[in-house]
Amino acid sequence: MIRNEISGGAVRLLQGILAVGLTSATVLADAPAPGTPAEVVATYSSLADGILALKRTEENLCRSILAATIAHAHVALGRSQKALAAGDAKAAQAGLEVVAADVAQLATEGDNAVGAIRKKLIEAGQHHNSAGEAQGIFDEGFVIVTRAAKAKLLESSRSFAQMAQAPKAEALDAEWKKVETVVSELLKPGK
Repeated sequence: MIRNEISGGAVRLLQGILAVGLTSATVLADAPAPGTPAEVVATYSSLADGILALKRTEENLCRSILAATIAHAHVALGRSQKALAAGDAKAAQAGLEVVAADVAQLATEGDNAVGAIRKKLIEAGQHHNSAGEAQGIFDEGFVIVTRAAKAKLLESSRSFAQMAQAPKAEALDAEWKKVETVVSELLKPGK
């Protein structure tokens, strides 16, 4: 009799355990799969927004460098043209040397000080256009100026430097239009 009670008790205990186990399995099956907590997802999302904002900021900064440089070159070109019209060859030459230097800076997204910052970023592993670098579109570390644009601007820089020796108004205008065309394309957002 004791044996039957133990056996009956064990059976009821086993039935209870199975019932709880089945109920738990049903509850777990109905529960969503465990996921990353919403707070962690929100933090990661805001980090991604910050990283992307920094990338956009770097692009905007480089566009500002280009805009300021082309404005400076435009002023120097205007001075050269006025000096040329007034017959002041020396002043025209000086102005065109400034234009040539500014156009070279357009080609390199800034002067040596900016180049040092670019080098610092590259050494830290920060390549704004790493995919474009791998495809040969950008030189290492460049943000806005493509290799093709750089080549065109450097060619114009050399042309202005050569024209400084014997400037002609028509040639200056034609070369400046080339520079403006390249830079206006580079200054478009999203390029």
